[in-house]
Amino acid sequence: MKNSILISSVIFLMISCNTIKNNNVVEAEKVQIPLKLNNPIITDKYTADAAALVYNDKVYLYAGHDQAPDNVEGYRMHEWLAYSSSDMVNWEEHPVPLKPTDFSWASGSAWASQVIERNGKFYWYVTVEHGSIHGKAIGVAIADHPLGPFKDALGRALITNDMTTETKISWDDIDPTVWIDDDGQAYLYWGNTVCHYVKLKENMLEFDGPIETVELPNYTEAPWIHKKGDWYYLSYAYQFPEKIAYAMSKSVTGPWEFKGILNEVAGNSNTNHQAIIEFKGKDYFIYHNGSIPTHGGSFRRSVCVDRLYYNPDGTMKRVIMTSEGIQE
Repeated sequence: MKNSILISSVIFLMISCNTIKNNNVVEAEKVQIPLKLNNPIITDKYTADAAALVYNDKVYLYAGHDQAPDNVEGYRMHEWLAYSSSDMVNWEEHPVPLKPTDFSWASGSAWASQVIERNGKFYWYVTVEHGSIHGKAIGVAIADHPLGPFKDALGRALITNDMTTETKISWDDIDPTVWIDDDGQAYLYWGNTVCHYVKLKENMLEFDGPIETVELPNYTEAPWIHKKGDWYYLSYAYQFPEKIAYAMSKSVTGPWEFKGILNEVAGNSNTNHQAIIEFKGKDYFIYHNGSIPTHGGSFRRSVCVDRLYYNPDGTMKRVIMTSEGIQE
C-alpha cells in the first residue's frame, strides 16, 4: 500500500511539473516576460539639467538639449525642450518653447533652468551667457501657459556676474531654482562653487532684499529647494564628478543641517542635476546620466526618473538609479 501511494505521488509530481498537449506529456513552455527599460525617459535626443513643474494633474519637464556632435567634448546647448506626462511613464514632446536667442541681451548656450507658476503666470528662470557683461547670467521669461509662448520678461538680465564677487570664476551665476513659501514669499537660489539666494518681490522679477550666501559642504552647483511636511530640503551637486547631496532645515533660509549623499555619481557623466517632485501621492527624483549608446556621456546626457523615499525622521533614503525607471 505504501509503495502504491509513493508511486502515485511520483506520477502526480511528474504531471504537475509538465503540461499536457495533444494527449502527450511535454515540457512546460517557458514564458518570457519582456523587461521594460524606461530610463532614460527620452531616447531620441540628448537632454540634461531637467526641472519639473506639477500643474493641473500633469508634470511639465523642461530640459536643456545637448547638441554636441559625436566625439566632441564641450557643452553645446542652443535650446530648451519641453515634455509633459500624466503618469511619469509616457512623455509627450512639445515644440521648442525657448532659446537663448529669445533674449536680445544674451548669447551662448542654454544652461540649467526652472519654471514656476504664480497667479496664473509662468516664470522661466534660465542660465545664459551675457552678451555684454562678462560671464553667465540669469534671465526670466514669462508666459500664460506652461508650454508658452514665452517671452523675455525684463528685457535685461535679472542677475549678472558682477553682482556676485565671492568667487572670481565667470560661471558662478548659473542653475537658478525658485521656491514660493507658504506665506507667499518667493526665493531664488543659484550658483556654482558658492550658493546664493535672494528674496523676490511678488512680481517675481525684482529683488526683495540683499543677495545672501549659504555655507554647504563641497557645494558645486545645481541647488534645488523642495518641502515635505515641516522640512525644507536643499539638494545640490556635491564635489566633481558630481554626486547629489542634501541638507535639511525648518526654514527655507536655514540654518541648514547637512545630511549626506542622496545620489551617487552616474559613472558615465561628470555632472548631475536633480529635480525633486511629488506627483499623485508619490515622490520622484529626476536626474541625468550619459547612458544612451553609443555616444552618450558628459556632453550628451539623458534625463532619467526614479522613485524617492523618506525615512520616518524626514531624511531621504539614497536614490537607487535604475534602468527600469518608473513602471506605473
